[in-house]
Amino acid sequence: MTPTRPQLAGTFGMVASTHWLATAAGMAELEHGGNAFDAAVAVGFALHVVEPHLNGPGGDLPLLFARADDAAPTVLCGQGPAPAGATVAHYRDLGFDLVPGAGPLAAAVPGSVEAWLTLLRDHGTRTLADVLAYAIGYAERGHPVQRGVVATIGQVSQLFTEDWTTSAEVYLPGGVPPVAGELFRNPVLAQTYRRLVRAEADAAGDREAGIDAARAAWREGFVAAEIDAFARRPFRHPGAGRHPAVITGADLAAFTATYEPTASHPFRDVVVHKTRAWGQGPVLLQQLALLDTFDDAAIDPSTVEGIHRAVEVAKLAFADREAWYGDAIEPPLAALLAPSYTQARLCLLTDQASLDLRPGAPDHRPPRLPAILGTALAGSAGPVAGLGEPTVDRSGVTRGDTCHLDIVDRWGTMVSATPSGGWLQSSPVIPALGFPLGSRLQMCWLEESLPASLVPGRRPRTTLSPTLVYRDGVPAIACGTPGGDQQDQWQLVLLLSHLVRGLPLQEAIEAPSWHSNAMPSSFHPRETRPGELVVESRHGAAIIEGLRQRGHRVIEAGDWALGRLSAVSRDPRTGLLQAAADPRAQGYAAGR
Repeated sequence: MTPTRPQLAGTFGMVASTHWLATAAGMAELEHGGNAFDAAVAVGFALHVVEPHLNGPGGDLPLLFARADDAAPTVLCGQGPAPAGATVAHYRDLGFDLVPGAGPLAAAVPGSVEAWLTLLRDHGTRTLADVLAYAIGYAERGHPVQRGVVATIGQVSQLFTEDWTTSAEVYLPGGVPPVAGELFRNPVLAQTYRRLVRAEADAAGDREAGIDAARAAWREGFVAAEIDAFARRPFRHPGAGRHPAVITGADLAAFTATYEPTASHPFRDVVVHKTRAWGQGPVLLQQLALLDTFDDAAIDPSTVEGIHRAVEVAKLAFADREAWYGDAIEPPLAALLAPSYTQARLCLLTDQASLDLRPGAPDHRPPRLPAILGTALAGSAGPVAGLGEPTVDRSGVTRGDTCHLDIVDRWGTMVSATPSGGWLQSSPVIPALGFPLGSRLQMCWLEESLPASLVPGRRPRTTLSPTLVYRDGVPAIACGTPGGDQQDQWQLVLLLSHLVRGLPLQEAIEAPSWHSNAMPSSFHPRETRPGELVVESRHGAAIIEGLRQRGHRVIEAGDWALGRLSAVSRDPRTGLLQAAADPRAQGYAAGR
């Protein structure tokens, strides 16, 4: 296989992200003497501006990192929790069986900005003014708006015109969507960022004190006040009437980003690190634990046997996600990754595709699934309307997505982050701030006593899933992708292609991909499609027919449709750095 892009290599630094302008901002920070953390923050804020349909300041951020002077893998959690007023009873009283997929009621506490500022304060070397300059420039002077942004605006333009009029003021200039490729500006968002920079400049003390002043302006100052006031206004929730939000300024003040240990598991000669099971990340660990019991030929992702086995393993891991993952009740993660449990689950694998959702019983504890899945598991008619992370507009078909970035600097510090939420289509724009709230609460169940139940102060079970891979005790690879429930399936294809087939990173990213839709979606309306397997047509007729013969309900997605992966790597013996990014979209890597 000849890759469409060269394998980047160098010794100074590597940046890969889902948008070329954000990648350029990160590389500029490295060139100005910043480290991987400075570059990551510059990329993160730039992504808020250039991919507003995929993430925003009102969204979420899980991030994994390893410092050059401390190889211990660490999670920075910028996944905001449910607000204090977000109770099951409140939503039930409004007539909901599920948290809405869009609108102010779906908003968790915004976590991404708090996390980026915390990262910069604790581990960066540059000022907020330095790293925000790129995002401010893109918002104030304009950036060439991409087709995906324009298409998303077009899908929700009627909603914006009729009810979310504050969004129309930003995203329908002159009453119509912008034209792809033309410069698009968001001066109000630029002003919000400038106010954070002013708070930094006005603070007395050192660099860290200045960043804390900006944090205070966000958490307890003008941003919190504007969110509190705006959230009292009722807006349309698709198919569910007009309601105000429950989030308050006090919810923002109560939230701080936290550092946490990773979850990890060995595979072949590496150890893979993810967030813990408040997010879906450990499903990748469970898949790898099951597949590690087979020889390379049996899990080759370019063969019918390898794809079939990986898909069936994914179904088991994601079934466990439904029964056991979440933040409302402590998940039994150690038991889910125990060798005895892995062996018990292997017995369920056959040569034919399973059509059942089969969570296991770690430590002999019986699994419990949400009661509403009793009807959802029958499947939903019609094709999946797009890929990635959906929010739902009035028509029920609008799809959003996510961003990703990976960075390694010349000292060996490595960062992998998956910012998301706060999409332009998720909630009305707050007119004084220039951005909307998110809709992450749609991942919580309106049923008590489940791991992923809606509970005030607890995190929704996010799909956001960055990855660090260690070899010989040091970080070797940072990788990830947008894609909702598909993130830890597309990453599985990447890791199998790289670690089992031995493909270089760029070729592994470009390898034909697949994913299963057999598990309940994490997004409203929580659809499930038993047996459905989406594959890229580049697999070829023989493999696709072989999968159908094994009972998979195969849907061909086209040649280049599945994934927006990126990755960076470092060889600790030589210091050689490498980077790769997916040609399937507008992601790019840069480095030297």
